[in-house]
Order: sequence, then structure tokens, then C-alpha cells
Amino acid sequence: MNKRDYYEVLGVSKTASDAEIKSAFRKLAKKYHPDVSKEENAAEKFKECQEAYAVLSDPQKRKQYDQFGHSAFSGNGAGGAAGFDFSDFDFSDIFGDIFGGGFCFNTGRSSNRTHRGNDRVIRVELDFMEAVMGTTVPLDLDIYETCGDCDGMGGHGEKTCPNCHGSGYVARNQATIFGSFMTKTTCPTCHGRGVSFSRTCSTCKGQGKVKKHKTLEVKVPAGVDTGNQLRMGGKGEAGVNGGPNGDLYIEFIVKKHPLFVRDGNDIYVRVPISITEAILGAKVEVPTIYGNVVLTVPEGTQNNDKQRLKGKGVTDINSNKKGDMYVIFNVLMPTKLSKDQKRLFKELDDTNLKNHDDFKKFNRYL
Repeated sequence: MNKRDYYEVLGVSKTASDAEIKSAFRKLAKKYHPDVSKEENAAEKFKECQEAYAVLSDPQKRKQYDQFGHSAFSGNGAGGAAGFDFSDFDFSDIFGDIFGGGFCFNTGRSSNRTHRGNDRVIRVELDFMEAVMGTTVPLDLDIYETCGDCDGMGGHGEKTCPNCHGSGYVARNQATIFGSFMTKTTCPTCHGRGVSFSRTCSTCKGQGKVKKHKTLEVKVPAGVDTGNQLRMGGKGEAGVNGGPNGDLYIEFIVKKHPLFVRDGNDIYVRVPISITEAILGAKVEVPTIYGNVVLTVPEGTQNNDKQRLKGKGVTDINSNKKGDMYVIFNVLMPTKLSKDQKRLFKELDDTNLKNHDDFKKFNRYL
């Protein structure tokens, strides 16, 4: 979940051309390749560059990445940060260019190596009050788990793979204008395991995983907001060759409320009052997320004046500290008046209201 942005990894802009992306990767590959680099953590940096280039050099993958970020390449295509596999990506044109003829590049996995399962992201929609107060939601999932019959191996009667002779990869020579070189790719027969089986597991059909439908009860803490995620360790995809499961991330989407507006942990609400209440003052009942309260409207309240109700906002998801609520008064002007009402307003207008400083300031420019 903490991967760096692929454009940042290669040091290019998001509008970089294919040639610029290729040039940037060529320089970084030459700098960090573990066979030639003396840089600290060169192998990790080299792998990071490989992954970034494998995505950004492919128009379709780049389009997906620009739209969804790293979540485009998770186990279910909806999110997560683990498990991008570029073992079958052909870097031959790059490494032939960098190292010339005779270079051998291994893109295969080592035999019987364990791999952590992919993370998953599931998006859950909540009502406004469910998010504010917390709730419990049922979550129906189809989860791939390690097959219990074959312990995730995919078969029975293990033997050395006849295609790769137990190495987990196959080699091939390729000639380019820069010279010939050898690449090693994952063995298509054993998928990098180095072993095959006399009998395919009938339960998982050789996949090493079985799909199970589960309903989980997820406790949603009070105060979550759109974009917040809840991690459930080990509930993601099953690992490979006995590797640990990935994690499940639940991402929340909160519906809007017809009255309350949330800004961080603060709540805003517009309360309508009559012109008479605004002028003379009044007591009005106001809803909050914790129940109704009675507020005093001061005499001479103006439109958009607001009052703060301390501690009537949303509970912070990390500190449990509550935000505040702000009541904004919306002074409603009458649209239809009786003759008596008009007379009263005319009498009001004939008083010293026009001596207000705002009138005086405005009239100076007339």
C-alpha cells in the first residue's frame, strides 16, 4: 500500500512520451542492475524500476494506471498494492541496448519460491449517520484460499519438471542489432515451481487455490469518511507455494445527508428563521447528529450569521476527539404581504434604519 508513484520512480512527468520513458528506464537500469551496480539496495531499486517501466511502456497498462493507480493491478482489479507480476515481460530490447551481446537476464522465478498473496480492496457504501456513529456491516466475499487437499501445490505425486529440469525457468537466445543475448523466463509447464505432478489436484484443478464464499461481519468505527480504509489482515488472496495470504482493505464511500454537511470532523447545518425572529430574536429548535437542541437567536441576527456548538461534530477516527457543529442562520424574506403587513414595514422603513453605517457608506458613492 506504500508503493511509490511509477512516474516518480522513473523520474518522468505524467505526459512523458514513450521515448522519454524508455530512455529514463535505460539510465536507471544501467545504474541499479545488481550485476554491475555498487549502489546500496540496488536490487530493490532495480526491481522497482522494472515494474514501473513494465507498466508505463505498455499503452493499455499505462492507461489503467493513470486512471486507477496501483489498484489497477491488484488481485481483483479494484485496488491494493501487492502482487504486480512482470515475470513474462520482455526487457530484451532494453538490456540488449545497455549491455550488448552475450548478456543473460533472468526473468523467471526461483523454484518453489513462496509468494505473498495479492491484496484486495472492496468498496462499501455507508449512510451518513452510519459513518458518523459507527456500525456493523455484513460483507459477502468470494475469497481464494489455499487448497487443503494439495496444500496449495496444485497436484499430487511431485516430480522434477521435465521441461526446465527443476530450475523453474527456461532460457532462449535472442539476436538483435546490438548482439545476441540470453533471457530466462518462467517455465510455462511448472509456472516457475521446478516440479510437476503425476496427478492434478481435482479439488483446485491444479491452481493451488479454491474459491470460497464467506460472509464477514465488519465493525465500522465511528467517524469514518469517504476514502478511509479498514485493513483486515490475511483476508486477501491466497499466497503461492505456501506463502501468506494478502490483506483485504475495505474502502468506505459515505452518502451525502439531506441536511448536514460534513467538513472533516465539523458539521454545518443551515437553519431557516423568519425575518421577525431575526429582528426580534427567538428560541429555535435545531437538529444535531446527537439529537435536537434549543438555540437562542440574538436580536438583529443577519443572514449567514453562525453559532458554534462545541463538541457536536464527528468523532475523530484516530483520537476520539469530537469536532464542532456550526449553525448558519438563513433569514427568509416574505414574498407575499397583506396590506397591514406592508403598512407595518413602511412604518419601519420610516424610522432611523436608513441611518445605519452601511447605508451611509453606500450613499457616498451615489
